[in-house]
Amino acid sequence: MKRFLVPVIALLGTLLLTPPAQAERVKDLAQVAGVRGNPLIGYGLVVGLDGSGDRTSQTPFTVQSLKAMLDQLGVAIPPGVNPQLKNVAAVAVHAELPAFAKPGQPIDVTVSSIGNAGSLRGGSLLMTQLKGADGEVYAIAQGNLVVSGFGASGRDGSRISVNAPNGGRIPSGAIVERAAPASNVGDKVVLNLHEADFTTAARIVSAVDRTFGPGRAHALDGVTIEIAPPPGDRIGFLAALEALDVDPGTAAAKVIVNARSGTVVMGGQVSVLPAAVAHGSLTVTITESTQVSQPGAFGGGNTVVAPQSSVSATAEGNHMVLFRGGTSLEEIVRAVNAVGAAPGDIVAILEALKQAGALRAELEVI
Repeated sequence: MKRFLVPVIALLGTLLLTPPAQAERVKDLAQVAGVRGNPLIGYGLVVGLDGSGDRTSQTPFTVQSLKAMLDQLGVAIPPGVNPQLKNVAAVAVHAELPAFAKPGQPIDVTVSSIGNAGSLRGGSLLMTQLKGADGEVYAIAQGNLVVSGFGASGRDGSRISVNAPNGGRIPSGAIVERAAPASNVGDKVVLNLHEADFTTAARIVSAVDRTFGPGRAHALDGVTIEIAPPPGDRIGFLAALEALDVDPGTAAAKVIVNARSGTVVMGGQVSVLPAAVAHGSLTVTITESTQVSQPGAFGGGNTVVAPQSSVSATAEGNHMVLFRGGTSLEEIVRAVNAVGAAPGDIVAILEALKQAGALRAELEVI
């Protein structure tokens, strides 16, 4: 017997009561403009694999890369000879160059197969240049891979794998060769809020002026705040600035609906004007069975098995529930549960309330 509930999208309501206002550090609300990491990428070869490397007949670029590397090392391969390798894999190497990283410092790198290698376990990455978006080399990577995945296969083609064995990491596997270009070295310090909010920006300006003197901070918009640091230790000023406590503005009332995963998240500021809701659900039941047709003893026929399906639908009506004006989030969910709506029906009720003008929140579908 199979049961299907209509609508079929399963929704999960996350219930959050409005928290009391709590001060947060400027460090948690904003970042200093220009203080960021820079992505690096490179192409290299992993060697020393136990027969799990690229099948070179299908990935000719692996052989081309190996030939080019050997040629640079003074090893010449005769023309027309293509080695059939099993322990070499072409990989993409990427990392992030942290802010203020200096030459000689190590950084972690991630290595991922770009061919058809079955596993990188036990392999070693050969010296690989890591370049930035400007094409300059900022780090050199090399080392033994740490692979958390595991894979095994049989001769009949059966295969089992745990996690992803065709990717791994090399802790401290790259050495910084060039520092990233410095930024935000002007006379002003610029803060960028993680979330645009005029109230939060205004409160940060007030906190800065209160602490370091009036007129030092100016909000350019709901995200950017420009600050004139006092003369003296700039690093000490930034440390004190990040430690300032500020009460952030209250988030806007929103209801977020994820149509793919069926998740509904309602913020604590959501409220409903007076409205009445009645909701009924439709249950479809499908029963599968088989019927056997047996011929007579001397009929000369064949036994036939015929499937039998029975489909029925039941509509369940529920009583109407009244939403009073100014209803809190907790009362909204309690009322929806009282209607008897399944999680999959919550979004339909919210959309109807929005269309009726009773839902005081922005309904956003992602």
